[in-house]
Amino acid sequence: MNVSIIVIGDELLIGQVTDTNSGFLARTMRPAGWTVVDVDVVPDDNSRIRNAVLEALDRAEVVLTTGGLGPTKDDITKQALMDVFGGELYRDAEVEANVREVVGKRGIRLNTLTADQALVPTSCSVIQNRLGTAPIMVFSKGTKTLVAMPGVPFETRGMFTAEVFPMLLRRYAPDVALRSDVIQAIDITESDLAIRLSSWEESLPSYMHLAYLPQPGLIRLRLDGSHADRAALDAMMDRCREELITLVGDNLFADKDMTPAACLIELLAARGLKVATAESCTGGSVSAAITSVPGASAVMQGAVVSYSNDVKTGVLGVDPLIIETEGAVSAPVVEQMAAGVARLCGADCAIATSGVAGPGGGTPDKPVGTVWMCVLTPAGSHSWCCRFPGDRARIVDRTVMTTLIRLCMAVKKL
Repeated sequence: MNVSIIVIGDELLIGQVTDTNSGFLARTMRPAGWTVVDVDVVPDDNSRIRNAVLEALDRAEVVLTTGGLGPTKDDITKQALMDVFGGELYRDAEVEANVREVVGKRGIRLNTLTADQALVPTSCSVIQNRLGTAPIMVFSKGTKTLVAMPGVPFETRGMFTAEVFPMLLRRYAPDVALRSDVIQAIDITESDLAIRLSSWEESLPSYMHLAYLPQPGLIRLRLDGSHADRAALDAMMDRCREELITLVGDNLFADKDMTPAACLIELLAARGLKVATAESCTGGSVSAAITSVPGASAVMQGAVVSYSNDVKTGVLGVDPLIIETEGAVSAPVVEQMAAGVARLCGADCAIATSGVAGPGGGTPDKPVGTVWMCVLTPAGSHSWCCRFPGDRARIVDRTVMTTLIRLCMAVKKL
């Protein structure tokens, strides 16, 4: 199934807001075999929206729009869609009741502009937006379907998963069985991995495909298959998945699609272990990655953001003489930080980070991107240094990913 996405809003074109909806929609639909053929970003302009919709309907069976459904004058998507599909506005009693309920839960007063969110075109059917005040509108034109959704990511993601995509799947039931499996590899370049898998990849049946999805610190390998016979597809996918795991060998990180933080939580919970973090250059990003995963409370004890040397020494018990002689960005400092936070929080395992995230602060010996890291488990501690390229955000992200992966690998050996 081909899908075209139209993202609407002046704020997107001037860089005031970053579009995250289209990526989420594509990721959600891909396992079902639905393909996003294009993503068009258009301003809050009636003719531009109308033309984008007409062109998208020529290219794809399903068109998804996000944005431009708010109560203010610059939100004109509703009118532009009526120019394409016809109809006139009417006040939908069910939408109005939903708007009142949503506003009431937020403890705010319902004004006339928000109440007018209940005005919807007669040419559409409505999916009640239980997460916001802008109703989701479904338009049809022959065999084509357009779904207009709000631009607020929280609302779009929640309602697309719960209501919109299930509706589309019912409307466009696939005629083939689909399956996607993911495994993850570390400590190998994409090109080296591709060379290793080349012969095996060429031997895959025509209805299967391997995709390389690299990200800092690891490579996700997605094995896709489609076949008219579900049993035949599952049998071949099972066999090829096991072959792929064998070929990845010692570079295997995970045999399913999960974040390093989720992997760490699963590993620690299975062993009855607790973790804590002591962070300098990452500023709490490691602990944030862990606690963003449901179930983190089963393993996460606490964290100390020891950005200053005073906190490193006064709270975590780092020897001031070592900071003076070795510097805060050094192996013995992160080792003592890890030991200190484990002791302080009553944890079995720990992660510690200290580095130069930039853009300033670098020296010839420790340029920007230099990060010392340490992971601690009941089997002992291990520290190492990396020099990550990129800006401040990228250096922090690489540090978070690297430390989580390293602690996972250390816990697996216990």
